[in-house]
Amino acid sequence: MITRRLLEAPDGRGRLFLAILIGLAVLVPLLNLAIPPSSPLHLPTSMVALWGKYLCYALLALSLDLVWGYCGILSLGHGAFFALGGYAMGMYLMRQIGTRGVYAHPVLPDFMVFLNWPELPVYWYGFNWFAYAAAMVFLVPGALAFVFGWFAFRSRVTGVYLSIITQALTYALMLGFFRNNLGFGGNNGLTDFKDILGFNVQSAQTRAALFALSALALALAYLTAQAVVRSKAGKVLVALRDEESRTRFLGYRVEHYKTFVFTLSAVMAAVAGALYVPQVGIINPSEFAPANSIEIVIWVAVGGRGTLIGAALGAVLVNYAKTTFTTGLLAPYWLFALGGLFVLVTIFLPKGILGLLARRPLGRNANSDRTAAVAADVHTPAGRAAKRPSGGEGHRQPRAGGHPVPPCGVAQPAE
Repeated sequence: MITRRLLEAPDGRGRLFLAILIGLAVLVPLLNLAIPPSSPLHLPTSMVALWGKYLCYALLALSLDLVWGYCGILSLGHGAFFALGGYAMGMYLMRQIGTRGVYAHPVLPDFMVFLNWPELPVYWYGFNWFAYAAAMVFLVPGALAFVFGWFAFRSRVTGVYLSIITQALTYALMLGFFRNNLGFGGNNGLTDFKDILGFNVQSAQTRAALFALSALALALAYLTAQAVVRSKAGKVLVALRDEESRTRFLGYRVEHYKTFVFTLSAVMAAVAGALYVPQVGIINPSEFAPANSIEIVIWVAVGGRGTLIGAALGAVLVNYAKTTFTTGLLAPYWLFALGGLFVLVTIFLPKGILGLLARRPLGRNANSDRTAAVAADVHTPAGRAAKRPSGGEGHRQPRAGGHPVPPCGVAQPAE
């Protein structure tokens, strides 16, 4: 039943989006592995890793759009959940290095040997198994989001105050992970990965497989988000976004719905971080930076808030532009361009790029169609009857006794 609901959730545009993702998951590895490098159709491994990173960003943007676009929760701390998922995967990858590290210690990572750690911390236990690390990708960010949301939403913290608290959360985590005595590599983070599930993380085959997994994870996250927003709970989420006090007055436990969608969104962001780390080869505390979380909001706004597909599109386009414009003379001005883009989109494209693409041609919009329909109806007997006033001073409805209903303040005739 769950599978059927997931498959029935997408509309026509969603099916096209899923078809593109599945096509990329098949086509890109083929162009990289099956086509010889001498062919113009060959796709270099570096491009596969780069576009795999874009897909992880798209999944991260989709997770934010789920809570911001459909529930009105503007989270400025989603970068924290992304980074926590990345650290969980990075800890697994560090445990796989073993004696191939610089100090050749069979248990301790290189940075712990350098800092004279006597033994492996307890919270590193179990990360030598992939299943345990994958479980931590879901459980740690999900538990943090649940606890945070439970207290914040029960206290009825909303609006800009909630945004500030989420930003403070990610900033506090950034400061903590920068400390060497916390056991996560300090400001250098975790890097120099070797293997993942026994496969060389730098090989073309592994990079192609990670790209395909990123595309499929984005497709599954989109199906899940669509199933949520199209369900009865999704209608309640939209009601919370538009009129939270009225929804609460109707008897809905607002904090339960908010906590659920916030936790689900955090888990999606963590999965994006877990797929991101083996493709870029490093995870450090800079991923917790509040500026990164603000940038995610810009991706969603550029692509189109409350569309899911638009959020993914915005993430890919903005990061592609970032890759293009930060390698030349325009590199020092990228942040100014990004801020200007956000302002322009907010003023002139409030529905984002996807909203612009979804507009109908001039002369055939919804208002003109409605006007034409009304003009056609008034020339028919049924249309004229529908246009007659049903009340007010100009038309009095008869009562059961046959007398018309008088206007207010006029005495009624005696029966």
